[in-house]
Amino acid sequence: MTKKLFGTDGIRGTANQHPMTAQTALLVGQAAALHFTRGNHRHRVVIGKDTRISGYMIEQALSSGFVSCGMDVILVGPMPTPAVAMLTRSLRADLGVMISASHNPFEDNGIKIFGPDGYKLSDEVEMEIEARVDSNMSSELAPAAELGRAYRLDDAIGRYTEFVKQTFPKGKTLEGLKVVLDCANGAAYKVAPEVLWELGADVITIGVEPDGFNINKDCGSTAPEKMCAEVVASGADLGIALDGDADRVIICDEKGKLVDGDQLMALVAKSMKEQGKLNNETLIATVMSNLGLENYLSDIDVKMHRAPVGDRYVVEAMRDMGCNIGGEQSGHIVLGDYSTTGDGLIAALQVLAVLVGNGKASTVCRLFEPLPQLLKNVRFKGKSPLENDKIKKAITDAEKKLNGNGRLLIRKSGTEPLIRVMAESSDKKIVDDVVNGLVDDIELIAN
Repeated sequence: MTKKLFGTDGIRGTANQHPMTAQTALLVGQAAALHFTRGNHRHRVVIGKDTRISGYMIEQALSSGFVSCGMDVILVGPMPTPAVAMLTRSLRADLGVMISASHNPFEDNGIKIFGPDGYKLSDEVEMEIEARVDSNMSSELAPAAELGRAYRLDDAIGRYTEFVKQTFPKGKTLEGLKVVLDCANGAAYKVAPEVLWELGADVITIGVEPDGFNINKDCGSTAPEKMCAEVVASGADLGIALDGDADRVIICDEKGKLVDGDQLMALVAKSMKEQGKLNNETLIATVMSNLGLENYLSDIDVKMHRAPVGDRYVVEAMRDMGCNIGGEQSGHIVLGDYSTTGDGLIAALQVLAVLVGNGKASTVCRLFEPLPQLLKNVRFKGKSPLENDKIKKAITDAEKKLNGNGRLLIRKSGTEPLIRVMAESSDKKIVDDVVNGLVDDIELIAN
């Protein structure tokens, strides 16, 4: 059975169009409340959001759904996705919900749900919630005397700020470090600058003036050019760019050159191994991570396991294999000793902890030379072009060109109508030819 609402990272779509309507949010709230109502205690849910204008609509609709089933709603306002996961556990809530479309433009929005343990839901639980949405739940709603209540948690930012600061090594400080911080006009626009400043850094901020429409617009981890330029112009030691819900991070060095998630994972994993803190001497990456990362880890006796794309699948592999670090090239980095999901701010602090006193970011944060890799996206309408016989043949021909000396990965995005085409090999020309050729073929079918 195929899921109709949930994708690889919750429910996502254009605001006020199915499935991101107030009506669907109401039903999802009711279905999730009924699924997680167990026992006779007063049930509660934590709801956070990013800064999109549609967040107001979705927040109210979800709240109504939960309250109608007798569940109390704790509203925390604009907060990072990992903060919602943390607060769900800290407050002993029965579930947590984040309203966000992550790195997407403001027109989109989404619903991410966490269980009482702070982890994203399994496919099985999401299917059960979808089945409830499609059913008649009217007989299961709470009687008037047992309706839930909704209230705001005023100290949510303070709770998360202190939690994040505790992940930074005791005895270390960021004093003397100048950091450019881009918060993407998103969920971390308040908390991230506060954390870095309280730890001693000189902070230059970008993307901290959200207006409901400018989240991820020409800023953040998917548009880091402004951050890179500011680092060079201000003579900063490095730049940190978060995405709209702050569960991913990209860094640039003092020269304004980007450092991707693969390099950051290598740096943190190496540090953890040296401290004897790397569980099972293994890092969980995805099929998108560069072969250069895998080769480097092998050189330092660290194993690498590849999971499917999506931080939820990275976390599942981490839990199954007992590992405490995993992530994606895009900057989703999960540090299991601290968080149950990707946390861009905590990941940045672990990088800063290694950087302090050890030299410039341009040398400290670059541990390996990536193999030539090219990733391009093709937008499509309607049915996926990957089902077309001509495209299937083109993929087969492309794999023959690589001749076993590289990797080809073609997949449909789980969050947008995009086909992602990626190839890597020691031969850059072959990589370019393979990717550009496939993109041209797919575009002919997609348009």
